[in-house]
Amino acid sequence: MIRALFPATFDPIHNGHIDIALRAAHIFDEVVVAVYAMPQKSLLFPTETRLELVQVAFKQEPKIKVVTYQGLTVEFAREISVGVIVRGLRVLSDFEYEFRMALANRQLAPDIETVSLITSKEHSFLSSTTVREVASLGGDVSGMVPPHVKKALDKRFADIKKNGEAEYVASPPRD
Repeated sequence: MIRALFPATFDPIHNGHIDIALRAAHIFDEVVVAVYAMPQKSLLFPTETRLELVQVAFKQEPKIKVVTYQGLTVEFAREISVGVIVRGLRVLSDFEYEFRMALANRQLAPDIETVSLITSKEHSFLSSTTVREVASLGGDVSGMVPPHVKKALDKRFADIKKNGEAEYVASPPRD
């Protein structure tokens, strides 16, 4: 049985993430979609909400398991006995970042392979940063995320406005 780990912050999960996970599920016996709980960047949604949004996205997929984790990805992969990390590539800048990350992971854990899947062309522009920015400005993200995620985004930005929280500022793209 070959198990793979698909880690990300999923803030929020979008159709590109879903596409990569579903395609990975066609290749591997099980895919563990892992929501990173402690990223070094500001988040729109807390870990519990991100976990729930990802769980709903894959509730009908028996080969996909959803969990949270913290710490080094390769250490988590070892902890759950996974030998493959799956990553998605959209554009050339993704390749450079993912290449460096794969080499670092290889240095830390030579027994864990990294497999990169090229995004489907209809999702090549998608990132969580893009989704958050469009949603924060009142744009329609219904073609970028599942309906339950759009609903969560609408609610979150309405709450930000209602509660007088500081306006959401998008972080630099890389998710």
